[in-house]
Amino acid sequence: MTPRPCPVNAAPAATPAWWTYGYVWLVLSGPLLVVIASFVTMYIAYTRVDPVVDDNYYQKGLALSPYVQSRDHVEAAHAPASLSTPPVKP
Repeated sequence: MTPRPCPVNAAPAATPAWWTYGYVWLVLSGPLLVVIASFVTMYIAYTRVDPVVDDNYYQKGLALSPYVQSRDHVEAAHAPASLSTPPVKP
């Protein structure tokens, strides 16, 4: 008579590795894409020059002041009485 193996001591069934499941890649792909996009954004920010602010922005703003004041006076003259704004004092 041969002894039968006890089911408690039986070897567990072989399960596939975690990377073979498609849902794992579906869940991990979102955060992975965000991390990659942040590195790309950081690279673009550090390698490109930001020409938005000029070195002489204050002097250029002062040079525009007479034009802005004259524009405001013209708009105030043509606006209806109920919508007119007080004139800009120099």
